[in-house]
Amino acid sequence: MTDSGRAPSAAGAAVGRRIGIGLMYGLWRPRVLGAWRVPSAGPVILAVNHSHGIDGPMLMGTAPRPVHFLIKKEAFVGPLDPFLRGIGQLKVDRDTADRKAITDALGVLAHGGVLGIFPEGTRGEGDFASLRAGLAYFAVRSGAPVVPVAVLGSKERHSRLTPAVPPLRSRVDVVFGDAFEAGDSSGRRTRKALDEATVRIQERLTAHLAEARRLTGR
Repeated sequence: MTDSGRAPSAAGAAVGRRIGIGLMYGLWRPRVLGAWRVPSAGPVILAVNHSHGIDGPMLMGTAPRPVHFLIKKEAFVGPLDPFLRGIGQLKVDRDTADRKAITDALGVLAHGGVLGIFPEGTRGEGDFASLRAGLAYFAVRSGAPVVPVAVLGSKERHSRLTPAVPPLRSRVDVVFGDAFEAGDSSGRRTRKALDEATVRIQERLTAHLAEARRLTGR
């Protein structure tokens, strides 16, 4: 829950989605495949590969539903802090077991919302090669289905004007995969069950990424 005792703002996330649509489609040319695979209602977790800083905003602007992302606390600085909070995003300390972030994330799912997670924990190759246990925990604890998402093309080239982002009006592909259950239907939340769920998730995410690359030619 937030400091006010309520779930993170669904209305704020909806505003964030509208901002994301305007920015992402205004600056680049997203090609979205399989958005229909995201359940139209109820809790769902979007598990996104992470190789570039625009991956989160790109998903916020292309997902068919508003998304509450777990975002590293280092991003919540200066005016970005109230802005990110205002659009329903969740601050997480990646170096500790952040109880507030865990409660906020479970609150999103308990209220039937969409939780966005970078399961690799930080920006890297974006190949799902090393997953943290957080995604498995949220999936097993909430029972929410997981939808794998591959964002491709965000780091292939850099803008001459702003090297930190892809060239303006370049194409970025966002590919949604089939929803799946991470747990084994036993309801167990033991360390062994979470480890098994993590392996299951990694297999599904890696397979989806390979299929997304095949479909897009990237």
